[in-house]
Amino acid sequence: MAYTTIDDPSAHHQTKIYTGNGNDGQAYTFDGNSDMQPDWLWVKNRNNSGPYSGHIFDSSRGANKSFFPDEANAEATNSSYGYLGAFQSDGFTVTSGSSGDERVNNNNDLYVAWGWKANGATTSSNTSGTITSTVQTNTTAGFSIVTYTGNGTAGATFGHGLGAVPAWILVKGRDDDRNWGIYHHKNTSAPETEILNLNNNNATVDNNNRWNDTAPTSTLLTIRLSGEVNVDGEKYVAYFFAEKQGYSKFGSYTGNGNADGTFVYTGFKPAFIMRKRTDSAGDWVITDSVRDPDNVSDENLYANLSYVEYSGSETQFDILSNGFKMRGTWASTNADGATYVYMAFAESPFVSSEGVPTTAR
Repeated sequence: MAYTTIDDPSAHHQTKIYTGNGNDGQAYTFDGNSDMQPDWLWVKNRNNSGPYSGHIFDSSRGANKSFFPDEANAEATNSSYGYLGAFQSDGFTVTSGSSGDERVNNNNDLYVAWGWKANGATTSSNTSGTITSTVQTNTTAGFSIVTYTGNGTAGATFGHGLGAVPAWILVKGRDDDRNWGIYHHKNTSAPETEILNLNNNNATVDNNNRWNDTAPTSTLLTIRLSGEVNVDGEKYVAYFFAEKQGYSKFGSYTGNGNADGTFVYTGFKPAFIMRKRTDSAGDWVITDSVRDPDNVSDENLYANLSYVEYSGSETQFDILSNGFKMRGTWASTNADGATYVYMAFAESPFVSSEGVPTTAR
């Protein structure tokens, strides 16, 4: 059996950096080996201390509907801040905001856009749970976008379409201000009992009001009666990821507080890594190989903060052919004895389907 079925990760995930020009309808094209429509797109200002929140868009809800990952705000439509105009077959276009507050294309500002492919905005109805969901799925890469309407019943279920047990799940209420609900399968030994929020730096909390203390299956997610996941008549969106060997990994590690830091094996050379301390407060720290193409890596952005890009020796780590290794002693990524979860996607698999190893950088 081949080591991986995904020799070209850029067919499913890419990162684009660009300098804004303030033009309405400006198109930006991904630069990977494959053309890729980004059905889930996350745009972040890198250098403006506005402060400017990131924006999260997806093709199931529609290009002009966004969330702020660092806030609990409800879905914004035709945002006055500037928003996504359209998903393109090889990138995306951006649209000016009515207020002139350009959070996705401000003139001379630096931006990063992280994109993932689902199914080109083609959705289907999923009736496998007690709630009917609308699903857009990329089973090859283990990614689905799911929209549903809550029914206000504890223990409700809905289908996610992956055909595999999800390892990372993000849920967001669309109609009212709700925290981002995060499930990670390595968040303690019983992750279905735990709560993390993308929009804050809180430590993990044992609480059954998200996942009903029930682990997700290869077909269903179980949810409780709570504002973050299941108010009767309220609309939600959920993003599901399953691990795919050589392409994605959602794991955990323990820091050692040492410049000769913990090595984390992923089975590929990472293109995107997000890390979160779970035993104590810690930011959601994002690094990618496009903004930071050489070792040591230290160009950090934050999912839960609107801060500009930050670098420093205490944040450093190396991206390797088969994982990453901490080189700094920052509490958010490598405190001695601290526990962390991470989400990583590949630039290239450690070994291709034909047995060709990747090169280190």
